[in-house]
Order: sequence, then C-alpha cells, then structure tokens
Amino acid sequence: MGLTSNKVLVLAIVLAVLLFVGTVWWWPRLARRSWWAVVGRVGLLLVTQLTVFVCVGLAVNQAFGFYADWADLLGREKDQGVVVNHTVGRGSGGPLEVVGTRPVTDQGSARPQVGGQIQKIDVYGRRTHIATPAYVYLPPEYFQSAHRTRTFPVAVVLTGYPGTAEALVDKLNYPRTARDLAKDGRMQPMILVMLRPTVAPPRDTECVDVPGGPQTETFFAEDLPDAVRAHYRVGGKPGSWGVIGDSTGGYCALKLAMHHPGVYAAGAGLSPYYRAPHDPTTGDLFHGDELLRRRADLLWFIRHDPAPDTSLLVTSSKVGESNYKTTLKFIERVQATNLTRISSIILESGGHNFNTWRREIPATLQWISGRLNEG
Repeated sequence: MGLTSNKVLVLAIVLAVLLFVGTVWWWPRLARRSWWAVVGRVGLLLVTQLTVFVCVGLAVNQAFGFYADWADLLGREKDQGVVVNHTVGRGSGGPLEVVGTRPVTDQGSARPQVGGQIQKIDVYGRRTHIATPAYVYLPPEYFQSAHRTRTFPVAVVLTGYPGTAEALVDKLNYPRTARDLAKDGRMQPMILVMLRPTVAPPRDTECVDVPGGPQTETFFAEDLPDAVRAHYRVGGKPGSWGVIGDSTGGYCALKLAMHHPGVYAAGAGLSPYYRAPHDPTTGDLFHGDELLRRRADLLWFIRHDPAPDTSLLVTSSKVGESNYKTTLKFIERVQATNLTRISSIILESGGHNFNTWRREIPATLQWISGRLNEG
C-alpha cells in the first residue's frame, strides 16, 4: 500500500482507535505501583500517541503532497533515470517522449476533444544532459479539427522543494482549473508543462547553473522550451511562454522571467522568496562566483542589472506568510524600473501551503493568460 493510499490512512486510524480503547480497558489493571504496571502505562501512552501522530502525518501529507511514496519519505529516489531514444529519424525519438496519457479528471470525458488530456512525459536536455519526468496538460482545443493548425501559448508550472509533479495535477488542480477557466471564457486555452524544479534530486539547485554541477537554469531557459517546441504545437516567438511556481518554484519562476525575458514573457511566484538559500539541501551553489551569487538575489538583480522587459506577479499574505515585508520591498524596487511590470495578490491571511495556493491559482492563470500570445 502506497504512502498516499486511503487504505494506509484508514488502517492507521483504526489502529489508533483500537489502541485508545485498549488503553482505557487496561488502565485499571495497570493502576498498581509495581514496575511492570508503570512500564505498561508508559508503553500504552507512547504507542497511542505515536499512532495518533502517524494518522495526522498521513492526513497532512495527503492534503499537501509533501512526499509521493515511501521511498520519497525515506530519501530514496526511485525515478531518476530516464531512457530517451536518441536515434534521429527513427520512430518518435528526440528530447521528449510521451510515456502515458489520462483524462483531466476521472469523472470527465475520456475524449480529449471534450475534456483535454494530461500526458506524462520524459524530457532530456541536449545541452545540459538533465533528464526529468513531467506532465503536460493539453486543452480540448488542441485536439479539435477546427484548431488543427493553431499554436498555443505555454505556461511552465513548477512545484516547491522537494515537491512532486503529481501534486500540481492532483492536489493543486492546475489542469482542471485551466480547462474550466477557458471553458468559461476567462482565459485563453493554454498548454501547461508541470514539473519539479528539482531536476537533479535529491539536491535543491534553486534553478542555478552550478559551476561544475547541474546546469538547471539553462535546462529551463533553453532545453525544456526546445524539447516542448519540437513535440507540440506551441508558440515559438517571444511572448508566448510564461512560468508559474510556488515557494522554491516561485523563486525560480521570477528568476527565469527576469534573467530570460526573451523566453518567458511573464513569471508568477506564489509565496516566493527572492534569494537562493545556502543550506544542507543546496550545498554550495556558487563556488565563489560572486556575480552568479548576486544575480541569484532578485532584489540585487532588479536594482543593479538592466530592467528586463517582462511581467511579474508575486503573492503573499498579511498574516501567515514570512515573505510579506520582502514582497512589498520587491514590488517597490520593480516599480522603480521603467520596463519591468509588476502585479500582486495579497491575501489578508494564508499560510505557506496548498490551501493558500489553490486560492491564488485561478487568478494567476487568468493573469498569465492575458500576457501571453499564441506566437
């Protein structure tokens, strides 16, 4: 049974209830002052509290998608290797392979012309040699004969760290939200490419081209767009690509839009921070390269580098988010430029979690849709 399985959660709850009932039942017999009675009472209390803690942990993990499976929880990554067919001109091949498809929702139509489609893909970076899985949402219009020659704008959607790409689909509901908004005429049909920014697990590279290490920024700025353009009918001109992310993914989204405005015409950071951290998950990202370190500090970048011709969206909450004051400072600095455009979503209250981001995603998708063209 998987870590996120309902059976595991139900089994844990049943065990916790049985232990609670057993504790009540056995307590009178353990009320003596003998050493074995004391040990029995302590043991029952500890085991009961442990099972309650496990129940809460499983429920929270199901709600917020922190860990996808037992291997992810224990730090043993299973899905690192990607086999890509590099034979030119034979079969599908290329830097992107579709390895599975499914409808947008289990209750929706299985016909992609009606409900759209989610494709699981493997991507290989020809420049960076980074390989990673991802999900692609294709809107219903992509499959309709009336739009067979149409190209679509693209939004790359990034998780936080460690994050799972599946959470963008099943927990944050990006495909379903995009489909419903387009159906209601509140945004244009768009393709979503959903993945983790952690493309060299377990290391958190913060979308940095690490000297002598993973070239993560180049992967997102060059390899990923090239792979998607080669496989799907997407816009190839400046102005047809955007990027969205939460937490670490939000920092990456802003940085990619600011560093590469010719690729990403818009970047939206949900609960972002503005400077790459240095901690055990990142290691030394800059290896003494001071300019690289400064450019990874977005507050420094917007003040000292030429203002990029791009649109940015940042979100925060007055209560519950630690980035609120820094976000206001970032907005002020961007406003001082003559070229970069800035928008914000500021909630009265909201934590650094899925529930908050689900409140911000519809408006974010509408915002980014209004800043992209079909190319």
